[in-house]
Amino acid sequence: MRRLPRALLLQLQLALLVAAGAPEAPVSARRSLVWGPGLQAAVVLPVRYFYLQAVNLEGHNLTRSPPGSVKPRELVRIHVPKPLDRNDGTFLIRYRMYETANEGLKIEVLYGDEHVAQSPYILKGPVYHEYCACPEEDPQAWQTILSCPTEEPQIAKDFASFPSINLQQMLNEVPKRFGDERGAVVHYTILNNHIYRRSLGKYTDFKMFSDEILLSLARKVLLPDLEFYINLGDWPLEHRKVNETPGPVPIISWCGSLDSRDIILPTYDITHSTLEAMRGVTNDLLSIQGNTGPSWINKTEKAFFRGRDSREERLQLVQLSKENPQLLDAGITGYFFFQEKEKELGKAKLTGFFDFFKYKYQVNVDGTVAAYRYPYLMLGDSLVLKQDSPYYEHFYVALKPWKHYVPIKRNLSDLLEKVKWAKENDEEAKNIAKEGQLTARDLLQPHRLYCYYYRVLQKYAEHQASKPEIRDGMELVPQPEDSTSICECHRKNPFREEL
Repeated sequence: MRRLPRALLLQLQLALLVAAGAPEAPVSARRSLVWGPGLQAAVVLPVRYFYLQAVNLEGHNLTRSPPGSVKPRELVRIHVPKPLDRNDGTFLIRYRMYETANEGLKIEVLYGDEHVAQSPYILKGPVYHEYCACPEEDPQAWQTILSCPTEEPQIAKDFASFPSINLQQMLNEVPKRFGDERGAVVHYTILNNHIYRRSLGKYTDFKMFSDEILLSLARKVLLPDLEFYINLGDWPLEHRKVNETPGPVPIISWCGSLDSRDIILPTYDITHSTLEAMRGVTNDLLSIQGNTGPSWINKTEKAFFRGRDSREERLQLVQLSKENPQLLDAGITGYFFFQEKEKELGKAKLTGFFDFFKYKYQVNVDGTVAAYRYPYLMLGDSLVLKQDSPYYEHFYVALKPWKHYVPIKRNLSDLLEKVKWAKENDEEAKNIAKEGQLTARDLLQPHRLYCYYYRVLQKYAEHQASKPEIRDGMELVPQPEDSTSICECHRKNPFREEL
């Protein structure tokens, strides 16, 4: 039997932090701020994180990152990468645990030899790693710990069409309407915090993405019993209107549209990148924040776009770029839908996503549906020029044109005009970019995604008119194995589980 680790020490060393251009006003360790979910043992996330705001001796927040560095030191099986400088006086510190700290975790944030803010931060054990199944049995307590918002406007809007969910009607109707050979629907039942599913249709490989977030949730909180259908395809499925007979059925999708009634979850893209951050992916909702390119004044004053040919307007972008290279740099990196256009428009080299932010203005144009790059663009510090679109993701409802982004017409007829406006109104453009970034930072925090997923499942369960069942053809979706770590859940005593 492996010996359980004693209290782990995670030490973050702040070094040489001095206010930019003001050596006489150095950082105040006592006045500086440290906050975030990564300072709470009960907030279990794939990557834990917290923030640091440098404050000077006069009590003023530094609005530019000071020179010097923030250096991590890691012990035992915790991965602590270099903290992310968000270029506004704040740092984002991440760490990923690969085993449970049963006796707790100690986090020290130091400025020289002096503790910053309330450092050291003691996280009383056990502090669980991502793959430890130890769900909180009180969902309300879990939501309170995560500081989940009391309301999610998009969820309220989505469920307004479904005051009551008839599971038998769905069982009779959904496989016939959406489960043919071209279908991409998975039928799930959650009972006693176990997940069961069956595939409807031929194109259901993306169930790996819905599986992984449901399993991750089930390891953290007791899920309600429910039976539902997830659409794994690009397009929303349910186009019936509420006043039609028969009425719409509540299909869950990753993307919504103005003419559909699907219930929306955060996309598989941002969900998977959250689960695999600091492990299997490079671009995620946290890493973007420390890789936003040059400061505003040093960015190239052009609009920028790179992407596949998944919508005709993207081809128009390239043509506009050829005709107006002083305003726009756009290129198609891969042809599939319009292969005959490659010879005429050319093929651009792939550009690393972080390099997008070398440009002041980012053009967001739909792909087959909403462009899943949009949340990442909003987390950068460039101004986003967003195409008018009937498609939306779960967080769009909170964003307003001319406050968080600059709108452009669907046919792109005013794109060049908007780029010229941004160049002529640099300060206002910068302010819109900053407001959009700050709002995206709040809406797209990883723990908020967990809150959103849980709230959708909770609301769905509340609207069910009958008890969910494990249907014929369903199979158990097992929790992943992790033979290298020991998980001792304090809520199951005595309990020893090797995941």
